Amino acid sequence: MPYKEKKIEKLYYSIGEVANMFDVNTSLIRFWEKEFDVIQPRKNKKGNRFFTKQDIHNIELIYHLVKVRGLTLSGAKKKLKENKEDTQNNFEVIQSLTEIKNLLLQIKDNL
Repeated sequence: MPYKEKKIEKLYYSIGEVANMFDVNTSLIRFWEKEFDVIQPRKNKKGNRFFTKQDIHNIELIYHLVKVRGLTLSGAKKKLKENKEDTQNNFEVIQSLTEIKNLLLQIKDNL
């Protein structure tokens, strides 16, 4: 049985890497960090931000609320404070449905 190397996942991502993930400016990530309590990256002595997977998941949720659904920042804050679990569950359902749709479209193209 051949040896399979595990995919190495980073523990921390720089603000530039996070901004590239969402195709936004780094200034928007810094702004959301100030506006939303759920984003708390670690900072080194120089002040460089390092984001964890949880931070990235929270940014993804905020991105969905603000950029995709079109909520205002105050609306997104209110939604996250009142029922964060429901918001996360809805977001995860939307993600899985999108993945299923993409898979079905690939199957259709292959036929």
